[in-house]
Amino acid sequence: MADDEVMVRAVKAHKVYNSGAVSVHALRGIDLDIRKGEMVAVMGPSGCGKTTLLNCLSGLDDLSEGEVFIEGVPLTKMSDRAKTKYRALRMGFIFQSYNLLPVLTALENVELPLLYRGVGARERHKRAREALAAVGLTGWESHTPAELSGGQMQRVAIARAIVTEPSVLFADEPTGNLDAATGARIIRLLFELNQERGATLVLVTHDESIAQRCTRRIYLDAGRLVERT
Repeated sequence: MADDEVMVRAVKAHKVYNSGAVSVHALRGIDLDIRKGEMVAVMGPSGCGKTTLLNCLSGLDDLSEGEVFIEGVPLTKMSDRAKTKYRALRMGFIFQSYNLLPVLTALENVELPLLYRGVGARERHKRAREALAAVGLTGWESHTPAELSGGQMQRVAIARAIVTEPSVLFADEPTGNLDAATGARIIRLLFELNQERGATLVLVTHDESIAQRCTRRIYLDAGRLVERT
């Protein structure tokens, strides 16, 4: 695969977590190329390293060994400031734990990535409201996370991830806390982001029906990439 076709590349990626006398080898020599515009489903049993893989591919966590390249640039050559700037300009994230700021309203949480990009206040408000409407949260803009259900917080997190129309979106079980109808709506949004905007999507899921609609599926087991389909 030509380098200019690759959005994310992992080379012999290892991640070891040390906790006292216990070491957990979460990733074991992962080699992986993700093309620009792909929608890749990451699957496998609980604890197999899926979330760790997402965190390392996006630069949120550092590898113990190996390298990750984003659009040809090795993460180890980027300063923390450069990685933060790149994530703000080019990436979107949907976390299982939501990562919403409790003192901000839903609208303000969704606006944050636009603030980092230097988007003016009027345009921020407009785009954040549109993103919340897209996930079915019109009328909830002024509510803080404490005033929202788990499913609503998940939808705010999704709105925050898509509001910038990112070049690459990392999503960790984005429909895990949603009912079937809302989950289907969110998946349609993500597919539109991929198909109409050309965004690269890397999606952790246990849902085989979602995975089957992706460009490609990869399977992890005990930190190893064991299958690609």
